[in-house]
Amino acid sequence: MSNKVKKAIISISDKSEIKLVLNTLKKYKVNILSSGGTSKEINKLGFKCTDISEYTKTNEILGGRVKTLHPKLYAGILSKRDDKNHKKELKKNNYEEIDLVIVNFYPFEEILKKTKNHNKLIENIDVGGPTLVRAAAKNYKYTTVLTSPNQYKEFILDLEKNKGSTSLELRKKLSREAFNLTAYYDSVISEYLNSMNNDYFPQKKTIHGNLVEVLRYGENPHQKSAIYSKNKDLDILQLSGKKLSYNNYNDIYAALNISRTLPKNNGTVIVKHANPCGISINNNKIKSYKEALACDPISAFGGIVSCNFKINKKIALEFNKIFLEVIIGLGFDKNSLKILKKRKNLRLIDASKLSEQNFYNTTSHFNSLLLQSTDNKFFTRDNFEVVSKIKPSKKILDELFFAFNVCRNVKSNAIVLTRNSSTVGIGSGQPSRLDSCKIAIEKMKRFQKISENDIIIGASDAFFPFVDGIETLVQNGVSAIIQPSGSIRDKEIIKFADKLGIILVFSKTRHFKH
Repeated sequence: MSNKVKKAIISISDKSEIKLVLNTLKKYKVNILSSGGTSKEINKLGFKCTDISEYTKTNEILGGRVKTLHPKLYAGILSKRDDKNHKKELKKNNYEEIDLVIVNFYPFEEILKKTKNHNKLIENIDVGGPTLVRAAAKNYKYTTVLTSPNQYKEFILDLEKNKGSTSLELRKKLSREAFNLTAYYDSVISEYLNSMNNDYFPQKKTIHGNLVEVLRYGENPHQKSAIYSKNKDLDILQLSGKKLSYNNYNDIYAALNISRTLPKNNGTVIVKHANPCGISINNNKIKSYKEALACDPISAFGGIVSCNFKINKKIALEFNKIFLEVIIGLGFDKNSLKILKKRKNLRLIDASKLSEQNFYNTTSHFNSLLLQSTDNKFFTRDNFEVVSKIKPSKKILDELFFAFNVCRNVKSNAIVLTRNSSTVGIGSGQPSRLDSCKIAIEKMKRFQKISENDIIIGASDAFFPFVDGIETLVQNGVSAIIQPSGSIRDKEIIKFADKLGIILVFSKTRHFKH
């Protein structure tokens, strides 16, 4: 069912491309109602409009806070064209039908990025705009609503096709998009107000996002998938290569979570299936990459490399020696791009503008949401306690902290072995902590040359419930271990460590990653 467009309300913050619509409305002799800056813009562009205050015979009040909240407007928008009683009421009150609403909102989200001034933000919460949009969207059977310049061309084509009317199909589509927008807009405001009061788990929770891309499929071809961002675009920029998949994104974010905990401009992370298979921090960037790769070169094949620094020509040549799916850097110089772009399928990701803000992570299952704050606690010396008789040097203590930081980013049960700020063995995702120990040891023996003088550090993401795990590590060259406290057998573990003559450090916090 098409509906003739005879009268329109236009009230917009984003005035780009409105001239396209005005030309078409003029062609079909549509009467326009407007006010404020929009009215001035319409006149400036050479088109006629009636001021809303003149139409309603009511002046704007409260400094513009109330200007479109009037029954003459809402009756015109919400009236059912085929309802006799509605028609009688409109006629009795001298109201007219309004067939088109073109509205976008005060730019609250954009202002939020620019200021923390609460009063200014409150004044940029739109009331009239969302109310007009909701009314028009509710009455989509008769009223058309446009909320974005991106919709103008589709609207114009539909209006031309139907000779001044709009199709029901288009009105339904625009209604859905309108309600999506009002929900999004309110959720941004809601999140801001909640965050002001550190209330991250309110009674009602709405999570907002902008569609970045519908992906080819999810983890498997029979699963559907898409990626959304709280910003209009992602904070990471793809510079080259094939389109990213669900699994690519999952691995990318796993790698970035670890990279962000490493020293700035220092550190390489290699990830496969969302688990690290090699991490190293070294001022020599090539050495950092090679040491990360050496931890498990077989698993690294087809993996993702994340560098906590800008990619240059020398390291790009090293990347070219093996097959990688994704390379992440804090920027790429021209020479590195020239080299790496030759591999057309290789995805290059610039993470130099990645936001540091990440308050909570979200997981969804069976129509429920699991929310938790991120495990990005910055470790300090106060977070740890040396419990063994043998005390570590500062160098060994720093190495223990490095190993423990890596460990919290490995899926539980996690065991990480390190040497000289590089991982040499990683055991992950096992139901048994002892099995993870054995896997980490097997990896170390398979890929590393360990001498008697090497100091091997062991880290566990949770406490050892029995002495068997520690015993297995020590039998295979580990001389210092870091683990969370909290077991009923902590005293037994400490006693056993002293018996073996190793360093034992307890963390006051546990760091499971499931």
